[in-house]
Amino acid sequence: MPDLPRVKVGQIWADNDSRGYSRQVKVVVLTDEYAFVEDVRTVRRTRIRLNRFRPTSTGYRLIQDA
Repeated sequence: MPDLPRVKVGQIWADNDSRGYSRQVKVVVLTDEYAFVEDVRTVRRTRIRLNRFRPTSTGYRLIQDA
C-alpha cells in the first residue's frame, strides 16, 4: 500500500464520490476510528471512518494540510 497522508486536525479533504457535489470537509476532532469533520460550505458536522481517507472513487483526497 502506498504511503497515504496521515489524517490530522485542521486538514481539508475533498470528497471523491461523484454524488458528493465536490464537498470539502475540515477535520476538527480525531478518535481511534473516526474523524469528526465539518463541511467547509455549510458547517454541518459529521464523522467519517479513518480508512475512507484515501484517493479512491468513494474516498477522500487531501486538499490542504494543517
